[in-house]
Amino acid sequence: MPDISVVKNVLASQQVETPSWGYGNSGTRFKVFSQPGVPRTPFEKLEDAAKVHEFTGITPKVSLHIPWDRVEDYTALAKFAAERELKLGAINANVFQDDDYKLGSVCHPDPAVRRKALAHLLECVDIMDATGSSDLKLWFADGTNYPGQDDIRGRQDRLAEALNAVYERLGDDQRILLEYKFFEPAFYTTDVPDWGTAYAHCLKLGDKAQVVVDTGHHAPGTNIEFIVATLLREGKLGGFDFNSRFYADDDLMVGSADPFQLFRIMHEVAKNGGLDPATGVAFMLDQCHNIEAKIPAVIRSVMNVQEATAKALLVDSEALTAAQAKGDVLEANAVLMDAYNTDVRPLLAEVREELGLNPDPIAGYRSSGWAEHITETRADGQQAGWGA
Repeated sequence: MPDISVVKNVLASQQVETPSWGYGNSGTRFKVFSQPGVPRTPFEKLEDAAKVHEFTGITPKVSLHIPWDRVEDYTALAKFAAERELKLGAINANVFQDDDYKLGSVCHPDPAVRRKALAHLLECVDIMDATGSSDLKLWFADGTNYPGQDDIRGRQDRLAEALNAVYERLGDDQRILLEYKFFEPAFYTTDVPDWGTAYAHCLKLGDKAQVVVDTGHHAPGTNIEFIVATLLREGKLGGFDFNSRFYADDDLMVGSADPFQLFRIMHEVAKNGGLDPATGVAFMLDQCHNIEAKIPAVIRSVMNVQEATAKALLVDSEALTAAQAKGDVLEANAVLMDAYNTDVRPLLAEVREELGLNPDPIAGYRSSGWAEHITETRADGQQAGWGA
């Protein structure tokens, strides 16, 4: 059986990055829903992220999205974060919302548009220099909608050229995290549609380029845990973005659609060394909270990740290995199911108490008065929202 003290130590040291955009208004294709108390600036997003960290104890980093989080002084923003016991995490580039990008960004057939997109990516590296961030996360909406619209191989050549230019600009402690998504908004071909395409580009670039796996970016039925295990085996899993989906990239709270899938993924992460900080996997929530309250939803998502991780760590690896070696299919499955069916909430409450935290993060937040405070003090001004 697993050593509970070891399990508790891993849980206490676990880190999950939260997204700045998760604290702003978001919605569907038809409507963005506003809520009282939503941040108006990147600084207020950090204030909310600090509250999440205060009650979970494992969310010390916040991802930024540029230009959604553009400020005049990024060094000052990093200092503001540090004063609240936070660090600025991955810098996410945005080359998908300008009209110029209708036919793509770095893969666009027009060299002028490609230069514009590349300039933005290099600007993001400059921002990393100012904030002390180590990761540049790249997701491209590039693709085509109709057969014959563009040269498929040519677009891959353009993508490789842009990635290489960014790679050459990186500092020694900086890296590219390349994300993939099998469709949307391009419906015929997507230029980075799967982990194999992302892996091929990262392999050519070098050690400072790694793949990001996002739970919601796969076709139905895709075995995500296989992808995670393979990328960890190859030393190319740079990041994992948590969310949940029913149909496509729903970006719902992690574990809300299929908590068993989340457990299976975290089992592969844990057994293949992905929780070891030396492996360098950046775990992040990539979620938009459309109808639910922002901060409690982020806290609940972190708790869901913790529960799945705890269950994964409780898998009896010796018994599992023995059953697998004997070819005992039912026993091997039963070992996994025993861990999954364990109620780990008391264990996590104990871990939080030992960290000096409220054993129930949601209850702690609700009693803090922060929701009432931000509702009262942020009544004026332009709220932050998806795309702004």
